[in-house]
Amino acid sequence: MATLDKRTIAGSPASPGKAGPRSEAKPSEAQNWWLAARPRTLPAAAAPVALATAVALGDGRAALLPAAAALAGALLLQIGANLANDVFDFEKGADTEERLGPPRVTQLGLLTPAAVRRGVAAVFAAAAVVGLYLVAVGGWPIALAGALSIAAGLAYTGGPYPLGYHGLGDLAVFLFFGVVAVCGTYWVQALTLPAHVMALSVPIGALATAILVVNNLRDVDTDARAGKRTLAVRWGRGAARIEYAALLLVAYATCPLLWLSGAAPLGVLLPLLTLPFALALARRVAREQGSALNDVLAATARLELGFALLLGAGWLGAG
Repeated sequence: MATLDKRTIAGSPASPGKAGPRSEAKPSEAQNWWLAARPRTLPAAAAPVALATAVALGDGRAALLPAAAALAGALLLQIGANLANDVFDFEKGADTEERLGPPRVTQLGLLTPAAVRRGVAAVFAAAAVVGLYLVAVGGWPIALAGALSIAAGLAYTGGPYPLGYHGLGDLAVFLFFGVVAVCGTYWVQALTLPAHVMALSVPIGALATAILVVNNLRDVDTDARAGKRTLAVRWGRGAARIEYAALLLVAYATCPLLWLSGAAPLGVLLPLLTLPFALALARRVAREQGSALNDVLAATARLELGFALLLGAGWLGAG
């Protein structure tokens, strides 16, 4: 499941398992941590919260403080996962001088592995503190969802069976950045979970997974050499491109299906306004590879956020 994405921000990159040298004009400590947080990925955390809150508002069940806490928790979980991926991928040799994606601070030697590990602990601890309030509001379902979310953030590239290294990353992103995020945000405001909320989580999960697919398609060669068996590595570039298109199809088909079934108002068709943008991205995924996909990854994250905002607005406008 990336603001600086120029690889020239530091000197010679590190080799796997060894921090590289810093450049003479090195960035500040704050800039390093900002880079490590990968702010361009944060729309994927904000999108499900925005949608669920708009739907809760349209249903007459919105609650401002739980919604704000859900957003803070989602952002912290995303940042914690980003930091964990940064250090764990470096330690496993997946991030090397051949990396095509945006810079990783551990691999570039901008922060030490120990420092990034402390950052992971601090950010997930902050998420747990926010979670205590949400548990007080939403009870044991939120406690379970929060614990599983933190565990998934760590287990994506860390632990004895890293999900991303065994082809399970796509499923994890769909569940935690789609179903759990949307349903959990709605639950803490309404203390109920209607079927339409679960259905509306599907396109968000599909688009969040599409972001990961672009990432894995870009890194297919370096991941294969590092033993990171993503679906793109297992099935090849062609299958990854088909998967991306299929995920977009799921996202854009869900809305009219909900409307035609009578489960959602006409306003849920509003995200179809972004369809030309999605088709343009699908064409780029079909023909581009390597570092050219960095822009596509960021654009897919923006697509998800725009889709979520329009879907929420369409539901709210019909309320």
